[in-house]
Amino acid sequence: MNAPLYRIPGATAVTSAAVAAAEQPAAAAAPRTVGDVLRESQVEAVLDELDRDLVGLAPVKQRIRDIAALLVVDRLRLAHGLRAQAPSLHMCFTGNPGTGKTTVAMRMAEILHRLGYVRKGHLVAVTRDDLVGQYIGHTAPKTREVLKKAMGGVLFIDEAYYLYKPENERDYGGEAIEILLQVMENQRDDLVVILAGYKDRMDTFFQSNPGMSSRIAHHIDFPDYSVDELLQIAGKMLQQQHYRFDAGTDAVMRDYLERRIVQQHFANARSVRNALDRARLRQASRLFAERDRVLSAEDLSTITAEDLRASRVFQNSH
Repeated sequence: MNAPLYRIPGATAVTSAAVAAAEQPAAAAAPRTVGDVLRESQVEAVLDELDRDLVGLAPVKQRIRDIAALLVVDRLRLAHGLRAQAPSLHMCFTGNPGTGKTTVAMRMAEILHRLGYVRKGHLVAVTRDDLVGQYIGHTAPKTREVLKKAMGGVLFIDEAYYLYKPENERDYGGEAIEILLQVMENQRDDLVVILAGYKDRMDTFFQSNPGMSSRIAHHIDFPDYSVDELLQIAGKMLQQQHYRFDAGTDAVMRDYLERRIVQQHFANARSVRNALDRARLRQASRLFAERDRVLSAEDLSTITAEDLRASRVFQNSH
């Protein structure tokens, strides 16, 4: 008996060629150069933003540029009538927490939209709990509802390997996987799926689910950040929130990171953000205690070495 064909209600399957054609005014000249496509789509602005906003990740940025180049050339081929099957764009992002996977997925959705490969360019980020039900008949409607929301954009499934639990015969994750597989194949012109998680666990997941592995065209590994890169990230975060370190605090932050990076549950940029949030709390407590002093803008925006050194990372080190 054949498996049911899942088509998401309200979703219209469109080809990249149709979208590209729809985006072009009737009287507009077809793009003739890579520069034409870049100017029309403004996709280079997204790539430049990726370079500017994300520290490090050179191999990731290059791979995103390579994918963008493939899609730009595909647009030129369409303009010349060289029609071919749309390239498979489902992806897998692997790496430790806090390495920028969700941020890059958001930029990827924007690139795909600007080049006409998805209609909306939005990102729907989910985990197992959003897809898998707890009783018979619950999983299919949950999964279909998520897919309906994601249509026309990108579905980002974090820690995707939790969908598969072979040790539990009563688990319904397999049903969600089957629906995903069919939609990834039959409606791939209107939805891009990005799976994400730890590399070793994703490798095991793909070995156990060859149908999923065969549908993923692009595997991108996100490396951990170095201490220098984490310091740059801290500087960007402070600047965005109108804070700064006072003289000498950069060295304390470096010391903090060198200690924290070897501890359990270190999460790269996420851990940097948490450290700065706690430093802001200590700064606020310190200023709160000086209730009769007039506080300047500099007082209110400065994180001191004292604010960082109160961390348990220093207290628990030997």
